[in-house]
Amino acid sequence: MIRVSVLCLISLSGCAALPIGSSRGVPEAGAPAIVPVSGDVKPQARDDDGPAPAAPATQPKASGSLGRTVASLGDPARPGAWLETPLVRNDQPGEVHYQGKGVSVTLIPADAPVGAGSRLSVAAMQALGAPLGDLIEVEVIAGG
Repeated sequence: MIRVSVLCLISLSGCAALPIGSSRGVPEAGAPAIVPVSGDVKPQARDDDGPAPAAPATQPKASGSLGRTVASLGDPARPGAWLETPLVRNDQPGEVHYQGKGVSVTLIPADAPVGAGSRLSVAAMQALGAPLGDLIEVEVIAGG
């Protein structure tokens, strides 16, 4: 019995599986197995469950002021004037404003939370007169 107690102290999770009266730490023959049950168990999909769910519809394009974001320099190898930002869900035309200057850009969705910041193209940074190595705060307008 002392041996079982020591084993229980070493492995508390194993004690629940020991049948009462067992002195060897092994369930007796015919004893029911103890299986933990989780509330997160989901039924397995079957072949006859019907078709797969439809893909979500395209999100409507944003319009007007989308707010401000901190932008860093994006991929310099990617041509054009663009802003990759979590403020939009679809590619769309827009404008970026910085220190009284504005530039037309393509707004590209970024897979990140809204506060994560944005990336601005070299062409857009140069058109705004922004230093390429700086983080800049820009106003983003959709549909510009």
